[in-house]
Amino acid sequence: MRAVLGLVLSVLAVNPLLAQEAETPWRDAVNAQIEAFRTGDAETALEYAGAAFKNTYKDAASFLADVERAGYAPIVSSRTHSFGSFREFGETAVIQIVNLVGPDQSLYEAAYQLANEPDEGWRVQGVVMRKTEGMGI
Repeated sequence: MRAVLGLVLSVLAVNPLLAQEAETPWRDAVNAQIEAFRTGDAETALEYAGAAFKNTYKDAASFLADVERAGYAPIVSSRTHSFGSFREFGETAVIQIVNLVGPDQSLYEAAYQLANEPDEGWRVQGVVMRKTEGMGI
């Protein structure tokens, strides 16, 4: 898992980053899913997940439970989040870095993989997360 995150982060560092004011429509999906997780709205959280997740989880509560069990509780219970760098792969895929303050004020960095799905818009395909140094407020 660390190797995957390292690869994602190195791709972001090596390639030129787009301007901060660039259009970033996928961030709406990330914001909506994180807010849904925080409020316990499993239905909305699953709505912003990619088709593979929707095909796997017919029950949104099971999706939320599996997300927490898989070690993503710092996202589900995060206090705040902000966006870091991103890298587009054509017009239909992006890796977006999201910085999170967990419920215990620990810091986390999550690499969100998103795809612009036909008739759905931007949806989360997967997340790789790691704890980082420091404490949030």
